[in-house]
Amino acid sequence: MPPPGSRPLLAAKLIVPPPRRGGVVRSRLHERLRPVPGVRLTTVIAPAGWGKTTLLSAWAQDPQERRAVGWLSIDEADDEPVRFWTYALAALGAVAPDLAGPALAALGAPGLDPVDVALAALLNALTDQPPGHVLVLDDYHLVTAPAIHESVEFLLAYLPPALHLVIASRADPPLPLARMRARGTLAEIRVDDLRCTPAEGAALVAAVGEIGAGAAGGLVERTEGWPAGLQLAALTLRGAADPTASAAMIRGDQRHILDYFAAEVLVTLDADQRALLVRSSVLERLSGPLCDAVLGSTGSAAVLDRLDRADLFVTPVGDRWYRCHRLFRDVLRRELDTTAPEEVSELLGRAADWFLANGSVEQAVEHRMAAGDVVGACRLMRENIRWFFDHGAMAALLRMGERVATAVPDAHLYLMLAFAAGLSGQARRSVVWLAAAEPLIADDDEPFLGWSSLRAAADTTWATYGTQGDVAAALRYAERAVGLESDPAQWGHVVALNSLAGALLGAGRVTEATEVLQRSWRSPARRELPTLMVLQFAGLLTLGLVELGHDDAARDVLTEVADVAAAAERAWGDGAAAAIAMLRLAEARLAAQHDPAAALAVLHRAAELAQRWGRPTVLVGALTSLADAQWATGDRAGARISVDRAREAMSAEPVSPVAAGHLDALEARLGRGAVNQARHRGEPVEELTDRELAVLRALRGPLSAREIGAELYLSINTVKGYTKSLYRKLDVVTRADAVRRGRDLGLI
Repeated sequence: MPPPGSRPLLAAKLIVPPPRRGGVVRSRLHERLRPVPGVRLTTVIAPAGWGKTTLLSAWAQDPQERRAVGWLSIDEADDEPVRFWTYALAALGAVAPDLAGPALAALGAPGLDPVDVALAALLNALTDQPPGHVLVLDDYHLVTAPAIHESVEFLLAYLPPALHLVIASRADPPLPLARMRARGTLAEIRVDDLRCTPAEGAALVAAVGEIGAGAAGGLVERTEGWPAGLQLAALTLRGAADPTASAAMIRGDQRHILDYFAAEVLVTLDADQRALLVRSSVLERLSGPLCDAVLGSTGSAAVLDRLDRADLFVTPVGDRWYRCHRLFRDVLRRELDTTAPEEVSELLGRAADWFLANGSVEQAVEHRMAAGDVVGACRLMRENIRWFFDHGAMAALLRMGERVATAVPDAHLYLMLAFAAGLSGQARRSVVWLAAAEPLIADDDEPFLGWSSLRAAADTTWATYGTQGDVAAALRYAERAVGLESDPAQWGHVVALNSLAGALLGAGRVTEATEVLQRSWRSPARRELPTLMVLQFAGLLTLGLVELGHDDAARDVLTEVADVAAAAERAWGDGAAAAIAMLRLAEARLAAQHDPAAALAVLHRAAELAQRWGRPTVLVGALTSLADAQWATGDRAGARISVDRAREAMSAEPVSPVAAGHLDALEARLGRGAVNQARHRGEPVEELTDRELAVLRALRGPLSAREIGAELYLSINTVKGYTKSLYRKLDVVTRADAVRRGRDLGLI
């Protein structure tokens, strides 16, 4: 499985738009964008055409701005957390690869919410770094997914001074702006700030054409300093016999200016320019090859270059890519819908074919859906599911598939969505799509991905993601999947065996589980699986072997995967946490038998990785082994804290009987029982955020971490992140201590 960085990205989205020729430098606003101590976020909020992008791009390239500026131009397809953060981190990585690299790699983490892992990695990388980096999120109003807003809020809550965030949007984003404003961590630029002054307006009009000062002043007054209105009006006056008289006919409202512009300017374009602009208005971004394919013509690159040089409609956004201002594009699209509405679907379909031929499967599916071709979009997803799997794009597959699922009742599609949801750490959504697929699955149906049949794939997915802690049901599904997947040459056979092993471990049947894992490990099809999946299987196998006392066999497996595991940890960072945590735990348990002190560092690493992975069974196992080693080396206080953390993890979600048994045995051996350590009663070191307070209040009740997340519309890993932070601020290590401390301080 390649690292997430290999997922094809549109480079044009990550480039600071170049300044327009003849653009007006607005120094007064550049000063508002300079760094201010304590300010974490700057928002630039105004409707379309008020010059948000133009201002920010000019400021980002101002020699007086010393910070490195990463840029993301958001579009509608970015409204999904993994895709959004893949692009956002890639934008930051373009100017600060050492800071963004580990976080970007973590987005490939399977089986959990990768955004939580990635943001933790980013915040860790930013710690102790000096100020000097900015991330601009342009067109943020196109984001509607609550999970993205939640993740941005989480980032802002803990953002170190090393990074500053700038958001440009047509409306206030659903972030805690009022709280940030009150605390002095927010800077704002709004419509009144963006209005052109008379001098700026005159300079903007003069840059478009030779228009007298009187006419320019009248336009500034009637448009009330609206930058796009001034530019559009000036374009309509360029070449007019009497610019002053013509200017007097233009009213200041947006609809009138756009209508006037369409009537006076579009008709003056050359035929090839008009055809390209109108017919390509279905596209977010333009390039010569893409427009040639969509229009069925040649020479589009030259036409785009002429338009750019004439300062008409298009702006370069990278190497041979352009974009059209949304206001202009709306005018052009309205012209297409009026003159040739029947062409829209065909044009979008050609764009989909071009993206597919150029290796951008995700973009191809998006354009098929935009064309209304849900059957074609579904077919593309079915035929290219392995592409999504190999490129860490299962969350994108889930997002797009769910948009067409109701229109295309298809067992393949529903099972793809179930599998994608499970791999994205969303087991409950996996269950929904598994249930939808069941009535459509025939016992002798066609192959699916690496399985010989849909039935076998469904049973494996049920066993792995769909039984919600029901061990008997997981065993039933896994055993049936193994019976159906009897060909060891198919990797579906290996995955089915490992789902059975997982179910057996959940039942506490370690010997049987380890035997099954050894069978799957010997299968030649194992080498066809993605790297992280192989490493996870190796982790389960080595832990089972250590549990059974087969130490030499465990060392053999660890030696076999050592180089691959090290490479994966370097490439994926925290994205490899799931696999590496188990391998490190097995390694440390072997070392602790002879030298507990030498095992401490590895056990700390295993516990850290398991915490980020969000799997309580592995976390409890790592913390229990850590506590054992700490006690053996004389660190009694550390051992008590580790046991407390293990008990806390068990309260969040059920763990395997083996892990629970090890913790019970350790506590009995240490003679601790439930030990509550005395805590000091001073004020918390840091003020709790609103989200942390909400989580603290929820901790008073019986809800698990997952249930708290559902109540607060947060993912389980985000809840755990807030919980960990409030524990640190309150100087506690258990849920009960946090609630008690909160009451003592009057917080709840």
